[in-house]
Amino acid sequence: MSNFKDKNLSRRDFIKATTVFVGGFIGAVIGIPAIAYLISPALRKSEEDAWINLGALNDYPLGIPKLFQFARTSANGWERTGMSYGVFVVRQDEKNVRVFSNICTHLGCHVNWHSDVQHYISPCHDGHFDILGKNISGPPPRPLDEFVTKIEEGNLFIQLPAFKRTS
Repeated sequence: MSNFKDKNLSRRDFIKATTVFVGGFIGAVIGIPAIAYLISPALRKSEEDAWINLGALNDYPLGIPKLFQFARTSANGWERTGMSYGVFVVRQDEKNVRVFSNICTHLGCHVNWHSDVQHYISPCHDGHFDILGKNISGPPPRPLDEFVTKIEEGNLFIQLPAFKRTS
């Protein structure tokens, strides 16, 4: 007791100091993780430029467009969005492959390959595209979007997002 009186620290001041210290410590233990949780979505790296494995190259026939569909989930903060993708893989030879989006460039309808006329046809407004995705008739203003491709160890990969072609 005499030590407290010599240093001019009253019991009330000691309790105040201890309460502030303990309260600050508890606040930091709870607050720092809470703040990290709140700002962590903004610090995450975007996965927009992702490589998607479409499987073995040998699964795609030469000269015939084959539809491949897949889904991806992306997170923007706490919002999770599921996206379905459809692509047409056109294998020209052993090393040359082109991959086109199945979304019409006019209104976003899904195009289908019609082998009888050798065209992709949009059912919305009868837009026609040739085997390499170039618009040949109807209202579509530009060719089908195309994906960057790479072949590694016999597997075909595409990079998201697709790029918009002008001709």
